[in-house]
Amino acid sequence: MTVSTDDHVPAQPPAGLPGDAPSQDGRRHQQRGPRPDRPKRKDVSGWVILDKHVGMTSTHAVAVVKRAFNAKKAGHAGTLDPLASGILPIALGEATKTVPFVMDGRKAYRFTVSWGVETDTDDAEGRPVATSDARPDRAAVEAALPAFVGAIEQVPPRYSAIKIQGERAYDLARDGEMVELVARPVQIDRLEVVSHEDGLTVIEAECGKGTYVRALARDLGRMLGCYGHVAALRRTRVGPFAEADSCAVATLTDQGPEAALAHLRPVETALDAIPGIAVSRDMGLRLMRGQPVILRGRDAPVSGKAFATCAGILVAVGDVERGELVPHRVFHLGGTAPSRA
Repeated sequence: MTVSTDDHVPAQPPAGLPGDAPSQDGRRHQQRGPRPDRPKRKDVSGWVILDKHVGMTSTHAVAVVKRAFNAKKAGHAGTLDPLASGILPIALGEATKTVPFVMDGRKAYRFTVSWGVETDTDDAEGRPVATSDARPDRAAVEAALPAFVGAIEQVPPRYSAIKIQGERAYDLARDGEMVELVARPVQIDRLEVVSHEDGLTVIEAECGKGTYVRALARDLGRMLGCYGHVAALRRTRVGPFAEADSCAVATLTDQGPEAALAHLRPVETALDAIPGIAVSRDMGLRLMRGQPVILRGRDAPVSGKAFATCAGILVAVGDVERGELVPHRVFHLGGTAPSRA
């Protein structure tokens, strides 16, 4: 916000100007008409699976979706870099309580490695720090991939959101500080070459939380002795959400809030990986007060995470302990919220 420091007093307007009103110091100031009312924010709850385009930040994407639905509250389930495209799940309203379940889910990517150059950011936006005239053939790339499948130790990129003594690694790197990041355990379930030509290899990956595709390209290049960086990146799945579930930004912004509701998915779609339990009205009320309920029946889970619905409406998610469901999150799905019922 710009604040003026000019202490010049503007000339007094002519007395009796229509619309003027006297102030306490005797001057007259023109009265402004009432500001137009902003549309009142709505209680909208559910998931929007956005197909983010290259160049848009995740924060901007959340703001666009929030405005498209005129929603009170919104957040995303895992940052997608501006240079990347693809699946960005955005939670509205009560769905924000289920974000951790999506972030902990498996992720899938399709990315292009450009061989011969390693950059300080491990992508095409960075400054070259190592180069090579060598280029691997497809067989060499495929032979190297198994070393990165399974539970591995991975050093995150210098330009990452990892915190070092309270500071983001990318902020330290931009300030010119030498950032030393320690390796972290990550899980990579699948790596497969899709195409290979002209010094570029397209690879598909399925991995767990905390895996950096940029670091994978960097480490592949070092193993092959030719260096490499990510030239293009697309996320194709996050937890239960895939490309077939997604919609483009323009689809939401061009239609208006009511039409956009067709792209709103139920809150409980984020909980597909854990069992659901249908409970009675009395049990639902107990759960919503934060009280545990006893589970009965052959199909009731005996331990682990579970969620409860009452008349098809999500009421709580929690842990099953000694035959009881202990709620950790309760939901109040009033307003606009689609249901699977």
